[in-house]
Amino acid sequence: MRKLIVGSRRSQLALTQSGQFIERLKAVQPDLEIEIKEIVTKGDQIVDRQLSKVGGKGLFVKEIQNELFSKDIDMAIHSLKDVPSELPDGLTLGCIPDRENPYDAYIAKNHVALEDLPDGSIVGTSSLRRGAQILAKFPNLEIKWIRGNIDTRLKKLKEEDYDAIILAAAGLKRMGWSDDIVTQYFDDDLLIPAIGQGALGIECRSDDTELLALLAKVHNSEVADCVTAERTFLKEMDGSCQVPIGGHAVIADDQQIHFTGLIMSPDGKQRFQHTATGTDPVEVGQRVSQELKAQGAYDIIEALNETH
Repeated sequence: MRKLIVGSRRSQLALTQSGQFIERLKAVQPDLEIEIKEIVTKGDQIVDRQLSKVGGKGLFVKEIQNELFSKDIDMAIHSLKDVPSELPDGLTLGCIPDRENPYDAYIAKNHVALEDLPDGSIVGTSSLRRGAQILAKFPNLEIKWIRGNIDTRLKKLKEEDYDAIILAAAGLKRMGWSDDIVTQYFDDDLLIPAIGQGALGIECRSDDTELLALLAKVHNSEVADCVTAERTFLKEMDGSCQVPIGGHAVIADDQQIHFTGLIMSPDGKQRFQHTATGTDPVEVGQRVSQELKAQGAYDIIEALNETH
């Protein structure tokens, strides 16, 4: 196998999860020679504005995809929730490895439970999806925008006027944070996760057969089926950063995919949700999107996309 160059965002989390995936590859091919190339994306450069106002998720992958096309790197290790639902021609997700905890983690000052926060308490999140779901159940709270890496957000919680923050559990776990700092982990009943949250997507050129054969050895087909259902729903709904959209699929004891998709208005007052079950991930994702469109969810998406 030739030496491989891996493209990674420069953030500490991106570099850490890249290193963890490389160790996984070396476990199946010990003589592998791999180098990480750090790539600064537009999304990393813009830290003072909400992503939904400057172009959304593709901001974290475009520069990296360009390096794949120019053959300056061989593969990219993405957080799958940052990857748009359609890839450019010539690129593919070579594998989806094991998934980390897909849920959101709630961290509060003095570990005050969410339902015990006093009226007017400030919850920090940069996600429209999280904000809408919290406001729907707790309209007495205030959502305040927050960006930055995990350390930055924890520092802001401590030093600024936030009473609590919400982060992806996967990032905390990959960075080695103890469960002790988390006040509670949310489940689907309280906060449906982002599409692909907790999963990695390993992107490479579609014609790189040598690399694709290696990646197949660390591919998790069950996780791939789950995120395929989620990403199909995202694509069918024209989901973007402007839209509070969530979705989570699991393979249950019956060996079927159980997928729940969610669309909300940013203020949390309108909610469209549906669960479908089946064995074909694309069909399951499509069925949920068709049901939500029938309920009227697409009106929210069109209105939000028009205003941005």
